[in-house]
Amino acid sequence: MPSTWIVVRIDGCHFHRFSDTHEFEKPNDERALNLMNSSALSVLNEFSDIVFAYGVSDEYSFIMKKETQFYQRRRSKIVSLVVSLFSSAYAIKWKDFFPHKELQYPPYFDGRVICYPSTSILRDYLSWRQVDCHINNQYNTCFWKLVKSGKSKQEAQDLLKGTQTQEKNELLFQQFGINYNTLPAIFRKGSCAFRNKVEDIVKFSENGEPVKRLR
Repeated sequence: MPSTWIVVRIDGCHFHRFSDTHEFEKPNDERALNLMNSSALSVLNEFSDIVFAYGVSDEYSFIMKKETQFYQRRRSKIVSLVVSLFSSAYAIKWKDFFPHKELQYPPYFDGRVICYPSTSILRDYLSWRQVDCHINNQYNTCFWKLVKSGKSKQEAQDLLKGTQTQEKNELLFQQFGINYNTLPAIFRKGSCAFRNKVEDIVKFSENGEPVKRLR
């Protein structure tokens, strides 16, 4: 649709298996998250019509400017280009973040394109993804702390069933001495990638020739 925000959302396919095979740290592996972020930056650097991106875990949402004419706004073209570039960047950059771990098989991602008609609805979408990041991370932090303390996965699930945010915070603090709000923001809130406008200031000599450019 014309004059709408285009959002391309990608998700890792079977990433539970992928993370287990490659022995990602639980509940969060900062190397894996930064690999996702670096792959997202490759997409932003390649496609200038993408103005903002938000990522958490094995997903990323790429937002194109509202009036973009990128490939005539063709859904299939947009999603295939973003997904293929992200996937290839992830594989190429793997060694930068996991220098001592071989990539066992190629990672792959699925994608979808959604149109949002207004800025407020787009903001609601991003807020929803960030809330989902918090909910999942808080649960996973509790779950894996319980498992590492000796509980079985089923026991951990049973203990957490029906618990609310405050109860999970209390569990982490009382049993493990963890203040959830002090955990790294990349775990609790996800990651943002966006373009910064940079102003160039050019100094000129007396004859009018540029001698220095400041950024």
